[in-house]
Amino acid sequence: MIDTHAHLDQPEFIHDLEGVICTSREHGVRRILCVGTTASSSAAVVRMAEQNTAIHAAVGIQPNYTGDVTAEDWDQVVELASRSVVAAIGETGLDRYWDYAPFGTQQEYFDRHLRLSQRRGLPVVIHCREAEADLIPMLREAAGRGPISGVLHSFSGDAAFAEQCLDLGLYVSFSGMVTYKNKKFRALRDVAAMIPEERLLVETDSPYLVPHPLRGKQSRNEPANLRWIVQALAELRETDVDSIIATTTANANRLFALQISDTPPN
Repeated sequence: MIDTHAHLDQPEFIHDLEGVICTSREHGVRRILCVGTTASSSAAVVRMAEQNTAIHAAVGIQPNYTGDVTAEDWDQVVELASRSVVAAIGETGLDRYWDYAPFGTQQEYFDRHLRLSQRRGLPVVIHCREAEADLIPMLREAAGRGPISGVLHSFSGDAAFAEQCLDLGLYVSFSGMVTYKNKKFRALRDVAAMIPEERLLVETDSPYLVPHPLRGKQSRNEPANLRWIVQALAELRETDVDSIIATTTANANRLFALQISDTPPN
């Protein structure tokens, strides 16, 4: 399995990162895409990827942090994007749920990330929370400039939004939310069942979004818990776990060019 979105640079992992990576490997997670949220976070995940071949990095500034960005911060992200361990640009996108950064600033930096993604030929990792109507026009504008590739991470939208993203050539990734069985998440689970298999990805979004079987038992999510998300998708899509693993691993390898081999990472 490949965990396509985790934040292992967060304080929750400062004391036992190597143990977390080892445990994830024991539970079948072969690669982890560690995703930056600020310039300093992006530098941290690049360092992690340079020290451990199980980790790849995505560099960017999450929309809720764009209100504090300096010119030097953005220059650092652009420089980091050229590193060989960087597999994607992001996390970027738009967020109307929180009010941590002016929306116009979020849009400016989303556009910058999209352009950087296109210049570097790297996929973009997209965050969208209650901003679908704003996000799609910006993606279409980017597509008008040239090919775009990327993923809607920790997808939480409806079927219509998913179809628009698919039409633009994007992948859709599901996190622990797809394991939640209360009524609030029924529509999301329905979307997870209809995504074409060639566009399906899985992630933990660690340390957030602990899967349903572990909620209340552990406060921190980690890549080893990816198996619960895979199992939920297998049930929703009426297939077996091995099929979901094979499909999502191939998709992650194709999108992020991770070059997965039969040799376990160091």
